Amino acid sequence: MRAAVLGSPIAHSLSPVLHTAAYAAAGLDGWTYTAIECDEEGLPALIATCDDRWAGLSLTMPLKRAVLPLLDRTEPLAADVGGANTVVFAGGERHGYNTDVPGMVRALAEAGLTAPPSATILGAGATACAALAALRAMGLAAATVHARDQARAGDLLAAARRLDMSVELRPFGSHVRDGDLLISTVPAGAADFYAERIGARRPSPLVVLDVVYSPWPTPLAEAAAKSGAAVAGGFDLLLHQAARQLELMTAREPAPLEAMRAAGQSELARRAALTPAPP
Repeated sequence: MRAAVLGSPIAHSLSPVLHTAAYAAAGLDGWTYTAIECDEEGLPALIATCDDRWAGLSLTMPLKRAVLPLLDRTEPLAADVGGANTVVFAGGERHGYNTDVPGMVRALAEAGLTAPPSATILGAGATACAALAALRAMGLAAATVHARDQARAGDLLAAARRLDMSVELRPFGSHVRDGDLLISTVPAGAADFYAERIGARRPSPLVVLDVVYSPWPTPLAEAAAKSGAAVAGGFDLLLHQAARQLELMTAREPAPLEAMRAAGQSELARRAALTPAPP
C-alpha cells in the first residue's frame, strides 16, 4: 500500500521518517510513504491518480483548505476547522479528517495541561483554526488571537463561529496575559520578540506550545522554559497528529508512538549536525 505527504515546499517534511518507522514497528511489509511536491493547482490531478493501491495522504500547507471540495466525506471536525490534513481512501471514496486538533490536545496533555484557564494564539492561519478547535476540546469557549494581519483573519473568525467559540482579535505584538496557555502558530522567527517579554517581573504564560520544530528550541520556547512554563514543541504536535493519521490509514490502533518518536528525534539530530554553526 502507498501513502504520501503532499505540500509545497515539502522536501523538509519529517512525516516520511515518522510513518516509515511506524510501518516497520507495526510489521506492515510492503507499505511505503513518500513526500510529493504538490501545490493547490496540481492537487486535483494528483488525487485523481490515487487508486486502490493508495491508503491515504497527509496534507500540509497550502492544501488543507484546497482539498475540501475534492472529498466525498468530511468529518465534522475538519469541516468546522475549515481544513483537512488527512485523506483516507476507503470503498472508492475520499474521506477527510483533521488530526492536527487531536494531535495538539495530546501534545499539550503530554506537557501536563488538560484544562487551560485561558489561552492566547499567535497567528490567524489554518493552524490557528486547529488551535481554536483544540481549545474547545479542552473546555474553553473563548480565546485571544494576536493576528499579524487582522484583515486576513476571516477564515479564523468563520471557524470560530462554526466552533461556537468567542475570539478577541488583538494586534500582533500585544502583551500576553499572565498564566495563559500560549500557542504560537506563526513561522520560525516571527514570535521571537515575544520571548523578550517572558521572564522575571513580567507576565508569563503557564504553558507554551510553539508549532515550529526546526530549529529547536526556538527563542520563545527557551524563554518560556527559563520562566518555569511547561513547553511543548512542533515535533510533539507533528508526532501525535502523525500517529492519528497512521491509525486512520491503517485501521490499526494504537500507533507505535515510541518507535515514531525515536526515529523522528534521530532524524532531527542528524539534520542539526549537518547545519553549519553560526559565525
